[in-house]
Amino acid sequence: MKQVKTADITALVEQLCIEACCVITEDINNKFKSCLQTETSPLGKEILGTLIENARIAREERSPMCQDTGMTVVFVRMGQNVQITGGFIEDAINQGVRQGYEKGYLRKSVVKDPIHRENTKDNTPAVIHYEIVPDDVFHITVSPKGFGSENKSALRMLTPSEGVEGVKRFVLDTVSAAGGNPCPPIIVGVGIGGTMERAALLSKKALLRLLDTPNPDPSLASLEAELLTEINKLGIGPAGFGGITTALGVNILTYATHIAGLPVSVNIGCHATRHAEGGL
Repeated sequence: MKQVKTADITALVEQLCIEACCVITEDINNKFKSCLQTETSPLGKEILGTLIENARIAREERSPMCQDTGMTVVFVRMGQNVQITGGFIEDAINQGVRQGYEKGYLRKSVVKDPIHRENTKDNTPAVIHYEIVPDDVFHITVSPKGFGSENKSALRMLTPSEGVEGVKRFVLDTVSAAGGNPCPPIIVGVGIGGTMERAALLSKKALLRLLDTPNPDPSLASLEAELLTEINKLGIGPAGFGGITTALGVNILTYATHIAGLPVSVNIGCHATRHAEGGL
């Protein structure tokens, strides 16, 4: 059985918190550059150029690319043959977040209670999702989620009769209602199926798929392309100032569901849609 030390988990999470907030992923950066060539709005082009420059400065100076360094969402993919030693895994993850946000000079945005709203002053606790898999893999993805985009996300329990057309309407309505608030160009994560909470989790996980990685399901790949085209026809554009680059990509994940249901969740990621990953 593979043993993973909590001290190593803490060190990894600390590193990933800083990396995610300061280094935009290469697929997103490349998409900025390609959209810069196709954008027809002069102001849209200027904004895309600014985003590219901002990403360069953040990467080179190891400074946050955005002032909202988010609530830390952590995805843990752990094999059933892994044993955690030296303490409790969640304490280790939260200590990593605490250290990462302190050492990286990242804004602490988490309040301990949604009603009384007292800041925890260290950006903990993280929101942690676990996936148990075979073998002895241990892999962590840290995804700091800013709330300009999170607040514009939505979930709806459609009826099966609404079908794929209902899904498309809901996605487009959600993006249209969001307008420029989630800092476009956005990435749109869509979760379809399961139950209410599974659809929401699917939509958030969908944001982690690289933009240059096609959906393995041809029908979903086609739906993603169609939705991306329709979203970019909305004219919201970079930063909401108009143009044809409202979204960089649409990523869809699905799961089995009940005969009477069609849950759909849309999780919007801002232009950065930050995440970083690593394993032990």
